[in-house]
Amino acid sequence: MEEIMLEGRKALLSIKPYVPGKPIEEVERELGITNVVKMASNENPLGPSPDAVLAIRDAAEKAYLYPDGSCHYLRQELGEYLGVGPNQLIVGNGSDEILKLLAEAYVNDGDETIMAQPSFSEYDFATQLMGGTTVMVPTRDFTHDLQAMADAITERTRIIFICNPNNPTGTIVTRQEMDAFMERVPARVLVVFDEAYFEYVEHPEYASGLAYVLAGRPNVIVLRTFSKVYGLAGLRVGYGVAVPQLIEWISRTREPFNVNLIAQAAARASLKDPLQVTKSREVNHKGKLYLYQRFQQMGLKYVPTQANFILVDTGHPSRQVFQAMLKAGVIVRTGDIFGLDTFIRVTIGTERQNQRMADTLAGVLAVLNERQA
Repeated sequence: MEEIMLEGRKALLSIKPYVPGKPIEEVERELGITNVVKMASNENPLGPSPDAVLAIRDAAEKAYLYPDGSCHYLRQELGEYLGVGPNQLIVGNGSDEILKLLAEAYVNDGDETIMAQPSFSEYDFATQLMGGTTVMVPTRDFTHDLQAMADAITERTRIIFICNPNNPTGTIVTRQEMDAFMERVPARVLVVFDEAYFEYVEHPEYASGLAYVLAGRPNVIVLRTFSKVYGLAGLRVGYGVAVPQLIEWISRTREPFNVNLIAQAAARASLKDPLQVTKSREVNHKGKLYLYQRFQQMGLKYVPTQANFILVDTGHPSRQVFQAMLKAGVIVRTGDIFGLDTFIRVTIGTERQNQRMADTLAGVLAVLNERQA
């Protein structure tokens, strides 16, 4: 019998699958080593709140039940925490899912979205999935060039993605820059402020896009996550904040029971732990200063960060550096996937993890520099 290949949607042909950072278990299995340190995916090295762990254990006994499909209690508590109504919130299986819901709700075949280059690749994925075109606007000094992004708006533009702080550069745009930009954005264009790392920001001129939502701006949504500072990356909980009409429209594309029962319980418990964010910020601050010092000692240029990772130029092909560090049991992120061929992105870890990563990188670079000499 002749084999027949079913023809799928042509939009899928242009999509490059997301390549996640290597899991610890996979590296240990492939290389036959133990005690691997993963500093590639911007996970919180402290892990979840002890309160969240207890909530997970309690919720596990109810895993035979379907979860609350509307995330009622989580939205109530999030609303109180943020100062918005529950009807201004949508909760997703990670903020990644909400990005996909946004594209499904607003992007038609042939429409355009705008994003910085480099920035989070899921913006491009969601756009192309719906047959749209992503307009990439190069960053300026590793920071969103909001003026150039505004210049890129056309009649076909439906969504603009602003990652603030930006992944993978760790840079921010200020309130003054945002206000000037928003004055130029037509009401028909949706602006997505992705603030996955906002809890780590220390810069005094940083401002959240939430101010536009609170002011009733109908074409703004702010995305946040429990994956980073709250340490729940393995449970996938993210949320969006916008005016009720926008939330209601996006919710039409949401699958029922999209956020599992255990994840909802852990997120609720995390919100109530006053120390989780404080401890995570303290560890990140100390780790950032330590790594800055080590990079300076190695003579490496890096991008000062407002997130929990640092983009650093090794001066060598990132894949080469990555492989050498991998063999030593340290996982980092290569910069070539962002178009930064000699850069690596390093998650800020615990004191011990940071020291091991820096020592490993120094050793790897010493060997590569000697070969190059």
